[in-house]
Amino acid sequence: MKPFVSIIVPTYDRAHLLPVTIDSFLSLNYPRDRFEIIIADNNSTDATRQVVSRYLTLSGTPSVKYIFEARQGVHYARNHAARVAAGDILYFTDDDMKADPALLEELMKIFCDYPDVGCATGLILPLFEKDPPAWVRRCLWNKYLSLTEKDKPEEIIISGNDMVFSCHQAVRRDLFFQAGGFNPENTAGIWVGDGETGLNLKIKKLGFRFAYTSKSVIYHLIPARRMTIGYLISRIGNQGFCDAYTEYRTHRKKSKIIPLMMKRNTLGMAEAFAATVIQIARRKQSWHFLLANFAYFYKRTLYDFKLYTNEGFRKTAEIDDWIDHD
Repeated sequence: MKPFVSIIVPTYDRAHLLPVTIDSFLSLNYPRDRFEIIIADNNSTDATRQVVSRYLTLSGTPSVKYIFEARQGVHYARNHAARVAAGDILYFTDDDMKADPALLEELMKIFCDYPDVGCATGLILPLFEKDPPAWVRRCLWNKYLSLTEKDKPEEIIISGNDMVFSCHQAVRRDLFFQAGGFNPENTAGIWVGDGETGLNLKIKKLGFRFAYTSKSVIYHLIPARRMTIGYLISRIGNQGFCDAYTEYRTHRKKSKIIPLMMKRNTLGMAEAFAATVIQIARRKQSWHFLLANFAYFYKRTLYDFKLYTNEGFRKTAEIDDWIDHD
């Protein structure tokens, strides 16, 4: 029998996009009695509840469920939904995605064929709101827009390293709870942690592998505002927060924060900018990345200082199990 899958969609103030996502998952060619859809409303202020209510009255399968999570932070929404989910496999996506009909059918083959795979993903392609500038198409068709890189032709990849984004992520249910769920990221406007990166590192530590299949396809709706230098600076700057959190969790010692920061802001910064210049010369990046690098090191330094001076913040960064944490 095919695995029962809980499709979890956290959402915040995207009532206008949500039907695109829900309708695409209702059109999957996976057996309709073998999956459910859970919409986790993360304290939306728009018509999200009303939009979802239209789906709650649909008869038959799959079932569409609605939960409300008042704590602001996508990890709260995802972890809350996981607690009420019935699936053997938890599949996480976002409220700006459109699923290909074969998405689940192909993704579940991975879990059936590779018992040591704990987390699996597939091909993420863009649906641009408007034709993107050349530098966006050339340089951001990758992790910066949560897309699969163009030069990834392999049909199936099994790896010990994380290669999964939370917009297209399937996890074995028992492993998800064993790992402690998603770490926080942007939480009520404050960047706290490393989100799915943290979850995947915990999965790796438990000895499981990751998988990718190009036959499981989802489309990411990319708005015009994400095709700007302002977005890139914000995106890479926030990565600085994320990486500072991840690094601290590897040693969890206050005494190491400042020495590591000083090393990074001297030798590390010089190496990073030199590497960026080389990538620009190879046309794999654009001049926009030089400005974004400044934002990265600035925000990472801010985070390090906060870790160093705020004991409560350090203790928060050391939490591993976020399933039931308030």
